[in-house]
Amino acid sequence: MTKKEDVFRKQVKKVHRLLALLFVLFVIAGGGIISYMVNPNILDFMSKSETVAIAPVEVDEDRIENGIHVRTGLIDAEGLMIVVNNCTNCHSSKLVTQNRMNAERWNATIKWMQETQNLWDLGRNQEVIVNYLVTNYPPKAKGRRAVLTDIDWYELED
Repeated sequence: MTKKEDVFRKQVKKVHRLLALLFVLFVIAGGGIISYMVNPNILDFMSKSETVAIAPVEVDEDRIENGIHVRTGLIDAEGLMIVVNNCTNCHSSKLVTQNRMNAERWNATIKWMQETQNLWDLGRNQEVIVNYLVTNYPPKAKGRRAVLTDIDWYELED
């Protein structure tokens, strides 16, 4: 090996060490920046850390606002809490309000739920529940669209 090659190898080793040192410094600086972004108070050695406990706010689940039972969305009227206590144990109040049936159909639905869905005997509450539902969520006269009438059908030809 010549003297020039030996000098060149020493210079390459110096450059390699310098690049390795720069890489390590870059990694340390990057880690410091990320730590500072996550916790800006990381360098504030004089501050005292405090743990703040936030107590859960007690919410009245039976609160009525603007005539609506907030938790269920049902209309505040006679029999509301009996409906809430008997109907929303098994399903959403939305299922109740979207059906909109007359008294005969509600009674048949309750009987079906008792026979197939393990609904308990409602006793005198059944009349209160049905009256509440029929009064506040009566059947609508129209569905999504009117029934098609007077249609002039034609045959498609092949």
